[in-house]
Amino acid sequence: MTQIIQSLIRHDPAEAAGDHLFSCADPMWKRIRLEALDIVRSEERLSAYLIDTILKPGSLEEALTSVLAWKLECDCINEDSIREIFQEALEKSPSIRNSIRRDLDAILERDPAAGNLLIPFLFFKGFHALQAYRIANSLWMQDRRILAHCLQSRISEVFGVDIHPAARIGSGILIDHATSVVIGETAVVDDDVSILHEVTLGGTGKESGDRHPKVGKGVMIGAGAKILGNIKIGAGCKVAAGSVVLNETPPDCTVAGVPARVVGKPRTSDPARVMDQYVELDYCI
Repeated sequence: MTQIIQSLIRHDPAEAAGDHLFSCADPMWKRIRLEALDIVRSEERLSAYLIDTILKPGSLEEALTSVLAWKLECDCINEDSIREIFQEALEKSPSIRNSIRRDLDAILERDPAAGNLLIPFLFFKGFHALQAYRIANSLWMQDRRILAHCLQSRISEVFGVDIHPAARIGSGILIDHATSVVIGETAVVDDDVSILHEVTLGGTGKESGDRHPKVGKGVMIGAGAKILGNIKIGAGCKVAAGSVVLNETPPDCTVAGVPARVVGKPRTSDPARVMDQYVELDYCI
C-alpha cells in the first residue's frame, strides 16, 4: 500500500484520481484524499502523517477514528480501545455517518477559514469535539454511562468543549472556534445550528430534571452568549454575541443584551448559514 501511495505522490493528483485508491463511491472521502495527496506532494514534513491518517485508511470513518483516537488517548483509555469503541458505535449507529458528512458540509459552507475539507477534518477542534460527542451519546443511549462520562471528560480536556453525552444534537452543526462551549445534559440542538466559542447552553441553578435550553433549527448563537434554563429558542433566531438569554424567544427574531430581549429580525431567513454577526435594530420592545 505504501509503495502505491509513494508512486501516486510523484504524479499529478488529477491522474491519481483514476487510481483505485480514489475511485470510491463516497465523493466527500475522495475529495479529502485528493486534497491530502496534493499536500503530501508539496509539504514533505506532513507526508508521513497524511499518509497514515488519510491515504492508508479505507473510509472517512476509519480515518476519523484514527485522528480522534490519537488525540483522545490517555492513561485511563488507550488508543486501541478508543478505536474499538468508535468502530462499534459507528456500526450500531449508522446515522452518525450521515451527521459527520453534514457537519463537514456545514463547516465548508459557513466558515471561510476552512478553505477545504481536509483542514477541518484534521485540525478543527469544534468538529472533533462534536464527532467524539456523537460516540459518547451513542454509548449513553446504550446505557454505557461510565464509559460515556469518561469520553466526555477526555473531550473536555483535549478540545476545551464540554458536551454532556445525554444532550441531543442534530446534524449540519457548526461549532466555530469551539473553546469553552458548554452544552448541558437535557439540552436539545436541532439541525443546521451554528454555535460560536464560549457559548453556554446551561441551567439556572442546581435544579434537576429537564433544565437546559431547546434550540430550534437554523439558529445562530454568537460568541459568548449564555442561554440558561429550560427555554425554547425559536427556529431561525439569531442570538447576539455576549447576550444572556433567560426567556423563550419566538422564531425568526434577533435577541441581544443582558438580559436579552427581542431587538429585531435577522436580515436573512437562514442566519446560521449566512453567519452575519450584525445585530438588526428593526424594532424594540
